[in-house]
Amino acid sequence: MASWNEFAEAAPRIAAIFSRRHAATGNLCMLGTLRSDGFPRISPVEPRFFENQLWIAGMPNTTKFRDLARDPRFCLHTATVDTEVKEGDAKLWGVVDDVQDKALHQRFAQALFDETGFDIRGQEFDHCYRADLTGGSAVEVGDGHMDITIWKPGEPEHVVRKH
Repeated sequence: MASWNEFAEAAPRIAAIFSRRHAATGNLCMLGTLRSDGFPRISPVEPRFFENQLWIAGMPNTTKFRDLARDPRFCLHTATVDTEVKEGDAKLWGVVDDVQDKALHQRFAQALFDETGFDIRGQEFDHCYRADLTGGSAVEVGDGHMDITIWKPGEPEHVVRKH
């Protein structure tokens, strides 16, 4: 597993596409989790970069966070509305760790307020999930071909070109 910084060093192309698409959608991504019956669930989420990590935090008592509490595996996909994928597309997968550190939660809340004006300072966090990455991929389309960049821990990212 890799932290966001470790991932960005090992897979700079995927990290750049993910970061660009994440910012372009106002931080919106689609989160894949596993429901209690084993079927997949897709939910909108706004993951955040904070203290060199990728965090999945949000409204308490949601089904997506109950899913993660039961089974920490996830897939995170940049929100895509362009069927031609002209701006690229990225997916990350891994497991979350529910970090119960009140001081970190308050630093996170302050940073969120400073960046967005959304104020959750002083509130208790039910869950604050740090994303530890176990894989990633990105797609870029152009000049009559599609490049699929793939990363797995312990390996350099590599590109598969399809015509």
